[in-house]
Amino acid sequence: MAEMKPIERIQAVLRGEKPDRPPVGFWHHFPPDAMCGRSAVDAHLEHLNRYDLDFLKIMNDNPYPTQLDVRRAADLQDIPILSGTEEGFTAQLDLIETLADELEGRVPLVTTIFSSWSVLRKIVTPPTTDGHLPPSLDAQPAPPDVRLSELLTEDRTLVGMALEAISQSLANFVRHCLKAGADGIFLSVREDRVNNDANGPNTYTELARDGDRQILSVAAEGTMNMLHVCGAARNLETFAAYPIHVINWADRAAGPAIKDVIRRIEPVVCAGVDNLKTLPEGTCAQVTQEVLDALQQAGDRPMIVSPGCTYDPETVPPENLEAMAQAVRG
Repeated sequence: MAEMKPIERIQAVLRGEKPDRPPVGFWHHFPPDAMCGRSAVDAHLEHLNRYDLDFLKIMNDNPYPTQLDVRRAADLQDIPILSGTEEGFTAQLDLIETLADELEGRVPLVTTIFSSWSVLRKIVTPPTTDGHLPPSLDAQPAPPDVRLSELLTEDRTLVGMALEAISQSLANFVRHCLKAGADGIFLSVREDRVNNDANGPNTYTELARDGDRQILSVAAEGTMNMLHVCGAARNLETFAAYPIHVINWADRAAGPAIKDVIRRIEPVVCAGVDNLKTLPEGTCAQVTQEVLDALQQAGDRPMIVSPGCTYDPETVPPENLEAMAQAVRG
């Protein structure tokens, strides 16, 4: 088979066809001075070109345009429905547009969208200066989760209304992202910290799932929409039933294994490498072995090779990333 271009390779996999080789992609959060503007463009392009990746996940660490001092549940009524072009949103839209112009369709571009629940977590707690490290798989409530649980106890209806406003705002934003040149979105969701003892076992279904679907319904015009199930994927098959093209989760660190779900889910699998242990602590040979094992688990189903989540560039040796990229070419 003749060598394919990255865009052709991804398109083949999305059609359920075997490409010349498996596509590969991985991502990390860039420093604060590379979140927007020319520095962000250069950081993305350097990452893409260094490892010759088959798609580009456009990071989005720009602050959500609404910041409130939430002291009680009644304050959540002040969360507005946004048009998707407010400051913060526009920084990401400019980044998408510039990358789309400079890459000219060379690779698919999926822009990061955090779920409405994730956005609300940040709104209800004071901003921090902490860096963006790979999320912990520990489902114990972090301070934002504790705060949200308190607000749910105080007035569950108002929390639901806040999530609806954020979901509609994010849907409006997604519409502009596609117009700016994104081929789709990378929607990041997390359920394991929502359905806890304080909130109840069905809280995600009750309050968050409709928001996910509202965002994805607008993204339906895109050609490559990815869902990232962060943390421990307790109900992967439920998320796989979303209207998406690709699903990504921590198959190594949290499960389920690729082989246990590959025949039961429709979206393309994007997984295979442990971002928490093997990438930062393993050898190149161990990274290569995980790639080959993932492909073996997938069998005749085309898949995209990737880590289960973001990785920490301060602790992951570039040689291990190169090994992951090279393993699909070997």
